[in-house]
Amino acid sequence: MKKNRMFAAAIAMAIATASQSHAGGVHGSSHGATAGEQGKLSDVSKTIQIDMYDNYYEPENIDVKKGETIRFVINNKGMLVHEFNIGTPEMHEGHQEEMLMMIQHGIIQGGKLNRDLMEMDMGNGETAEMIWKFSDDGNIEYACNVPGHYPAGMYGAFKF
Repeated sequence: MKKNRMFAAAIAMAIATASQSHAGGVHGSSHGATAGEQGKLSDVSKTIQIDMYDNYYEPENIDVKKGETIRFVINNKGMLVHEFNIGTPEMHEGHQEEMLMMIQHGIIQGGKLNRDLMEMDMGNGETAEMIWKFSDDGNIEYACNVPGHYPAGMYGAFKF
């Protein structure tokens, strides 16, 4: 996977997991922009807890430095399926179409995931972890791209 096409996600309901894609591909489209890359545990400089509620995150904004590697601990405290994605606004826009297809194919069903239809192991717990290196700065945000969640305000900004 090329760095400039990397896009991170953690999908959750009362379940949260970290992954690079839903089916082995890359989330969204890069449009020439980058959001960073998967980091190494040995390079983590801090841990940040992310709580997902029904259509917002806590915290709403996160301060990061270019080159910094962060361990995210993601908890879904809402009733619906949510995800934690790191990417540019263009990446999120492209990924929203993929998430709509997951609903149309019955994979996302309101407050649950149909694991029998998933092409990857999504884990089983209420918490996920993701390690991410911010090798680039710019307009990078985190978002839930389950249909309707991003427009309802379920996104936050990384401040460099």
